[in-house]
Amino acid sequence: MCGIVGYIGKKNAYPVILTGLRHLEYRGYDSAGIALFSDGIKVHKKKGRVSDLEKFIEGKDVSGTIGIGHTRWATHGEPSDANAHPHATENGDVAVVHNGIIENALTLRSFLQSRGHVFSSETDTEVIAHLIEEMENEKSKSFFDSVRRALNRLVGAYAIAALSVREPGTMVVAKKGSPLVIGVGEGEFFVASDAYPISEHTKKVVYLEDGEVAALTASGIVEIRTIENEKRTPRVKKIDLEIEALEKDGFDHFMQKEIFEQPCAVRDCLRGRLSVPPKKAPVLNLGGLRDVEEKLFSAERFVFLGCGTSWHAGLIGRRFFETLTRVPSIVQYASEFRYEDPLVRDTDVFVAVSQSGETADTLAAMKLAKERGATVLGVCNVVGSSVAREAHAGLYTHAGPEIGVASTKAFTTQIAALFLIAARCAEKRNALGPRRFGELLETLRGIPEKIGDVLGREERIRDIAERFGETKNAVYLGRGISFPVALEGALKLKEISYVHAEGYPAAEMKHGPIALVDENMPVVIVAPRGEHHEKIVSNAEEIRARKGKIIAVVSEGDASFDSIAEDVIEIPECDELFSPFLSVIPLQLLAYYVAALRGCDVDRPRNLAKSVTVE
Repeated sequence: MCGIVGYIGKKNAYPVILTGLRHLEYRGYDSAGIALFSDGIKVHKKKGRVSDLEKFIEGKDVSGTIGIGHTRWATHGEPSDANAHPHATENGDVAVVHNGIIENALTLRSFLQSRGHVFSSETDTEVIAHLIEEMENEKSKSFFDSVRRALNRLVGAYAIAALSVREPGTMVVAKKGSPLVIGVGEGEFFVASDAYPISEHTKKVVYLEDGEVAALTASGIVEIRTIENEKRTPRVKKIDLEIEALEKDGFDHFMQKEIFEQPCAVRDCLRGRLSVPPKKAPVLNLGGLRDVEEKLFSAERFVFLGCGTSWHAGLIGRRFFETLTRVPSIVQYASEFRYEDPLVRDTDVFVAVSQSGETADTLAAMKLAKERGATVLGVCNVVGSSVAREAHAGLYTHAGPEIGVASTKAFTTQIAALFLIAARCAEKRNALGPRRFGELLETLRGIPEKIGDVLGREERIRDIAERFGETKNAVYLGRGISFPVALEGALKLKEISYVHAEGYPAAEMKHGPIALVDENMPVVIVAPRGEHHEKIVSNAEEIRARKGKIIAVVSEGDASFDSIAEDVIEIPECDELFSPFLSVIPLQLLAYYVAALRGCDVDRPRNLAKSVTVE
């Protein structure tokens, strides 16, 4: 989703902001722009990539030690130069960048036009700039006060950074429902949508809370207040991020790098939480859950919330929880949950799953669950994110920065974290015998090595991708715990290669989708050894009888598909409960190589954003 960068200090702001915009490219965008303050506000913006903006700016005045920048993902108004941010008033006295959606933008636009304001774009953001100017014209006490009063008129979500010629040495920032971070330097401040662009400059940050407004100058944070004018004290926190983690390290794409980081990422997720001492019982230490243990261990129902890949992780989490704890569990699309007038009890535990920790639908669902008395856990990757702050407790996945828009290591670390929580609940409920509990944790400890084994078969998967050819449709099938893996594999192929793909429970094929199968239809079957193995082999025979091209993901040494499938990809033998950690890897690689061979922009697929921070 849209990215914001800002700088105020003693340096030339332009290179700082331009570099910051490059670091935010992974969020997905269609245009970019910069506003710099030097003898007035100068706005430069362009449809396209940050590189297009840089070429457009060549030879122009980029002086100034204060500036704001933006990468836009279109909501109101098509991608164009005019609709790109920053947006300024007609006289150029106020400039704003904004992430979010202003729901009453049309009403405000009509009001402002009646007051003589002239608009130059179709965006909701331009309304904010004109509304601030209107407050300035009403003789506000300060630029800060003008912004605060303007925000009181807005309905919707926003993170903003604003400049005004009225106060040349001040930047005002605010947030409600969209992320914004202030980096604290020596005589300088940095502003961004997340901590990654800030991390190369400072490790000290202030996370604004919803409804807070801050005035920044080179000499310090002048003040933080709520939009209701209540004073707040800045809380400075330390972050542990290295900008080198944002580099490709010799890989062709970030997605490829992140696929290969999964052994390390899962190991990091388990580190300090799972201990299996020699000749002693395994130990789980989940400090992030300590504050809610009583509620967690007595829960009568678990509800998983997520969107996209995180929803698929929730489906697997449900299987973990029901299998290990025997407590009823359901999975909800976060985007639908709050519109269903859901039944929520104080004995429910909700588990919100989000890579970024900023997914707007997931945050809204969490808040509703909390309002209705449930205990809410967060499972997310980004330290200090909104999900982490909104949840009563939870676990970080510790996957490290994930830059590719299509999630890979986020998925495997999410299911690792969910398994840890399920195992801890099962242990405290005495739902598993000590022997089975120990076996499961010992198996989990060995999963990173087995993921590495699957990655060693990359060339085989690339060869299969080359034979995928110019296919326009594909079907993915799985049964039991492999069904969510099929959904995830289909999503990966859709996201980055633009090949239409659907995932189904294998037994559902005969209830309609089998009509799609012919000699041109690739059918990917996820079939590790397990409880339903014979049944999915039978399903595969049905596909073969209709000349479908089968690609089977099977356990090592399983010859069941040798005479049925056109291609077979083996994964190491393991307990079926852990098979998603391994079977998803070939599907990620298959999608990656199909997209790369088709010449797609793997890391920044069209129309997609890394973090969906608006509804």
